[in-house]
Amino acid sequence: MVSKKSRLEKIRHERDSYFAFVVALFVAFLLISNIASTKILSLWIFTFDGGTLLFPLTYIFGDVLTEVYGFKKAKKAIWIGFFCALLMTIVLAIVQLLPPASGWENQAAFESILGMTPRIVAASLIAYLAGSFSNSIVLAKMKLITRGKRLWARTIGSTIIGEGFDTAIFCTVAFFGVLPPELLIAVIASNYFFKVGVEVLFTPITYKIINSLKKKEGIDFYDNKTKFNPL
Repeated sequence: MVSKKSRLEKIRHERDSYFAFVVALFVAFLLISNIASTKILSLWIFTFDGGTLLFPLTYIFGDVLTEVYGFKKAKKAIWIGFFCALLMTIVLAIVQLLPPASGWENQAAFESILGMTPRIVAASLIAYLAGSFSNSIVLAKMKLITRGKRLWARTIGSTIIGEGFDTAIFCTVAFFGVLPPELLIAVIASNYFFKVGVEVLFTPITYKIINSLKKKEGIDFYDNKTKFNPL
């Protein structure tokens, strides 16, 4: 016979497992998109960095974390992602600076793809924090205002704000003075509309993920008394 305490411990363990799984995917998508962003793509009428193909999904995971677990849990995930991105950058910088082995002739290629300049690193990290926290805060506050209704409005509305900060900050800090003004504007506009468009298209999937997690976790958190402090 399983005791009530054992059942509660099992539920807590399952909850921790789901949360950890979502955070793991969130961080993985973030790191992969950071590396992919080193290439500028041209697809149909859009001009954007390669990370744009995957990065919008981090906002979907951010929505899931905030909607199901609340701002405080989402804040932990955001900071975990930040420090993982920072660690990746430091390790790649150290590897780049270390002398290549004799006969290994790919140093230039390594530096071209993985050799991030301080400006790109600063742009990426600042934009990530500004975008992720604004997305999470807006979604949590909209949930209170709508009393938990109109999930589509919360996920899309928060993305419009979050991606706006993220795209504008990253592109401006990273590429101002490097890209011609016309191309810079095109990159900002293409990135922004593409990312928001992905959020809109994935809304039915976001609904399913959020509703499934709420049911399995037995959680539907409202940030009624939350202090929305990123630190």
